[in-house]
Amino acid sequence: MLSLCNAFLDPLLIIFTLLAVATQAGESIDREYIILSLITFSLSFPGESRHDKSLRGAALDIAIGWTGIAAMLLFFAYATGYLKAFPEQMILTWAVLTPVVQFLGHCLLRFSMRPSLKNGAKRRHAVIAGMGKLGARLAREIQSSSYLGIEIDGYFDDRHESRLMTVDGLLLKGRIDELPDFVRENKVDIIYITLPMTTQPRILKLLDDLRDTTSSINFVPDFLVTDLIQGHVDSINGIPVVSVCDTPFSGINGFVKRSSDIVLSIIILALISPIMLAIALAVKITSPGPVLFVQRRYGLDGKDIMVYKFRSMTVCENGDQIRQATRHDSRITRLGAFLRKTSLDELPQFFNVLQGRMSIVGPRPHAVAHNEMYRKLIKGYMVRHKVKPGITGWAQVNGHRGETEQLEKMEARIEFDLDYLRNWSLKLDLSIIAKTVLVVLHDKQAY
Repeated sequence: MLSLCNAFLDPLLIIFTLLAVATQAGESIDREYIILSLITFSLSFPGESRHDKSLRGAALDIAIGWTGIAAMLLFFAYATGYLKAFPEQMILTWAVLTPVVQFLGHCLLRFSMRPSLKNGAKRRHAVIAGMGKLGARLAREIQSSSYLGIEIDGYFDDRHESRLMTVDGLLLKGRIDELPDFVRENKVDIIYITLPMTTQPRILKLLDDLRDTTSSINFVPDFLVTDLIQGHVDSINGIPVVSVCDTPFSGINGFVKRSSDIVLSIIILALISPIMLAIALAVKITSPGPVLFVQRRYGLDGKDIMVYKFRSMTVCENGDQIRQATRHDSRITRLGAFLRKTSLDELPQFFNVLQGRMSIVGPRPHAVAHNEMYRKLIKGYMVRHKVKPGITGWAQVNGHRGETEQLEKMEARIEFDLDYLRNWSLKLDLSIIAKTVLVVLHDKQAY
């Protein structure tokens, strides 16, 4: 029930606010409002759970999410002329009130849950078998997530307490072989087994001993302490398969991602075509050489792709040795400096998006020479190629744009790229697109 509330809360609150504001403004709820409601629902569903965040964190998360959705709706409405179907004052009021209503809705849900969570009779009791690094992490996550309604009664392990991880409020209840008796005597509801998989015989014996209980048994594999990228459990004809590193764009997610890329690219290219024509003429007039610079990059799954840019330098380097652009680089033309500063040199890459080589949002493509260098220096570097490269990315809107003269800067950029793969959602893409505009206007790192 809680998961269902979280999934529908944000979409329904956004639509409720829209209809309430429209009714207050004297508008009739006709076809235009129904279509807008359906589009808004598709962009905001499913909603996110924010019970484990502070009120300030929840408010900030709501504001960022709604800003991304509102910016996308406004862009589409303006580009298609659909914006004229609604009163401007009504749209402005809706945009301002929606995050406030969302925040109040989440607060109401949070506070309405407290009585039931404080009621001990309704809480489930759990124990943990194995208090290593994974067991301690699991315990802290359960303790910090009061909405789960789980209370940990203690843990069991064969090692001396001095060798175990410590978690506030949790006590060692005994050895592993004492766990079954404790479960039977204390009405434990859930057992979490976090023992290393290398101790298979001990795990099998424990599972056999626990068959005489009615407790729910959960095995938490110790490989989960590693860095999972879109980790999930699947099956092949009944055989369980655990994915440790996968792309977020499989199944319906892949369709949503590609569809949004195509629609957005067509609209954006239609709007910026006069600007691109003017830039092409300026590049041709101000310096000798081709208008477009075509560079070989790594794309999806590390396959070669050709990426388009407006030429901003006096050279077109595309070999095994490429010197990264630096501040006051003599190779950059006067016009090129402006194009790079404003990222206007990247505009031809919207054609790459239409071709299916790139995405609007994703890890930025690096020159092949740089890929070959950094893949040997940074662990997990090539994982970023599990998705198509993007015109803009999570790293770029978080300040990691421009020259990476130090290895630490590239490592920080890659960490944001991997974080994007772990947490992708359409809402995150919309948020990155909205933030990119602000970054381009104020960023001083691009040259």
